Amino acid sequence: MDILRAAIEEKALYSDIYNDVSGRFYYRRAESDDYPRVIFYRVSSIPDNAFAKTGESVLVQFDLFSMASAGKTEIETMETHLKSLYDDCTLTLSSNTLVGFKRTNIVGPMDEELDALPDGSTTIYHTVVEYEATYQS
Repeated sequence: MDILRAAIEEKALYSDIYNDVSGRFYYRRAESDDYPRVIFYRVSSIPDNAFAKTGESVLVQFDLFSMASAGKTEIETMETHLKSLYDDCTLTLSSNTLVGFKRTNIVGPMDEELDALPDGSTTIYHTVVEYEATYQS
């Protein structure tokens, strides 16, 4: 996952989605309480060995978060920018060949209640976007 994570982060750097969240694009957990933000991580990984090559099929989940006070337009824009960046994209993986990066699912935006947000509100929007990455070495 390290090489895939690095490729995902490299592609995101200075993209529209990266700018939407002011650089708050994190792997596994947020490093700050600020919104909006994106957190991505590996959900599952299974061997994908074919024709004398070894590989992996990895389900990667992106969680998009926005304060409800910003309006649904913010999270919808984030989703649009994420999809335009990663849908059927090409990622550069060191020592491996990416066979595919395909969106498999979107859930949301969902309203979630929290104790308190930086702006004093208590509701965020949360959208989940999943991709399947397949690579071989």
